[in-house]
Amino acid sequence: GFPQIRKNPLVQMNTTLNRFNAVFAYALSVLAALTLLCFLSTVFKDRSIEDIKLGSSPDITVNAVHQMGMKNDLVTLTLDINANFSSLFDWNTKELFVYLYANYTSKRNVVNQVVLWDKIILRGEKADLKFQAISPKYQFIDDGYGMRGNRDVSLILEWNIIPHAGLMPKFSGGRKRLVLPK
Repeated sequence: GFPQIRKNPLVQMNTTLNRFNAVFAYALSVLAALTLLCFLSTVFKDRSIEDIKLGSSPDITVNAVHQMGMKNDLVTLTLDINANFSSLFDWNTKELFVYLYANYTSKRNVVNQVVLWDKIILRGEKADLKFQAISPKYQFIDDGYGMRGNRDVSLILEWNIIPHAGLMPKFSGGRKRLVLPK
């Protein structure tokens, strides 16, 4: 007959490690496909908020401050924020990052953006924000004298949705124009 082929004892085709590797690779492929399906189920969902109210105190002051050897304008105001983000939470939403910033132009810079307040809302936390007359979390300082009498200041509320799987989109909602005193 046929000659006998001797098997090498060090080479085995179906070891436990090989079988474990095949099962693990298949499981990862299935999980990747499920993650893609989860992402696709929420990617086209409308994430806008209709009823956002922003306000600020009528007594806004602009003072000169010395910071690092320079004179700058410091704006003092209080904020009103009223927005309900509850509808943004679904099974793919891990948390929201909500922030309010001031956008303005000055003689020194065409675009200025200063974050005044932010909040992280985790799943299960109260997402209906109702803040009245709160102080900004961060100082509203201009790098020069661009704030006195500035009529082009807008407060803008934006939020990022941090999902379990997928893109991290940014949305903009409320906007309030301010006129600063001289």
